[in-house]
Amino acid sequence: MQEVRGRMDMSKRIERESQGNRLTVLREPTWGTVCAYVVFVLVGASAGWLVDLLADWLVTLPSAPLRGPAEVVASMPALVLPAAGSVAGLALGLVAQHEQLMICLSDDRVVLTRKGREQEYPHDAIARVFRDGKQLVLLGHDGGELTRQECDLDVGRVADAFTEHRYAWADADPHRDEFRRWFPDTPGLPEGANAILKARQESLDKKGSDDDVRELRDELARLGVVVRDEKRRQYWRTFRPSGSALE
Repeated sequence: MQEVRGRMDMSKRIERESQGNRLTVLREPTWGTVCAYVVFVLVGASAGWLVDLLADWLVTLPSAPLRGPAEVVASMPALVLPAAGSVAGLALGLVAQHEQLMICLSDDRVVLTRKGREQEYPHDAIARVFRDGKQLVLLGHDGGELTRQECDLDVGRVADAFTEHRYAWADADPHRDEFRRWFPDTPGLPEGANAILKARQESLDKKGSDDDVRELRDELARLGVVVRDEKRRQYWRTFRPSGSALE
C-alpha cells in the first residue's frame, strides 16, 4: 500500500506541475487499474474456493493422494481459503501496478518511472523514439539506446504525446537491419562482449531476474553494443559510444 500511495502522490505532483509547465503524463487509466485489482481478487478468491471444494472431495475417498493435507484444509473454516486467495490476488495486483511504466513528458525532458525507479533524459540527448514490439526505446545521437522499457500503453497515444513535445518519433527501429543473431564466440564484437552475451544468454535461458538482464545490457552498451531479444534469442549491433550516461 505504501508503494501505491507513493505512486499516487507522485502522480498528483506531476499533475500540479503540468498546469504551468506543459507536461504530459502517460500511464494506465485509473479504471483499468481498478478493474485489474478486481479481477485479481476475484480470481484469487475463486482459486481458494476451488481448493476448499477439492479438499472436501478428497477426504471422502477411501484412498486419495495428499489425504493428510486435504484433511487439514477441509478442517478450516469455509471462508479462510477464499479470503487468503483474495489477499494473494490483491498482492498480485500491487505487483502488476508496480511494474507499469509511467511516462512524464515535457518540452525539455522525459521521465520514465517503473518498479519504483525513475530515469530522466533531457530532450537534447534523445535523437529518436520508437516502439519495438511492446518496448519503448529512446535512441541517443551516437546510435546507442538510452533506455528500453516494457510499455503496454497504446502506441498511438504514446506517439502523439512525444510528437507534440517535439521529439522525433519513428514507426520502427531505424537500425533494425543492422542486427545480427548472437552465437558463442561471434566475430566482430568488441573485446569482452562475447563473455557478457554468454552470461546474459544463460540468464535468459534460466529466466533470471530482469535486473540481471538489464545490468548486462548496460555493460554491453558501455562496450558499444546494442542487444535486443526475441524469444530468448539475442540479436546485436555495434555503435560508437559517446561516453554519455546510460540507464
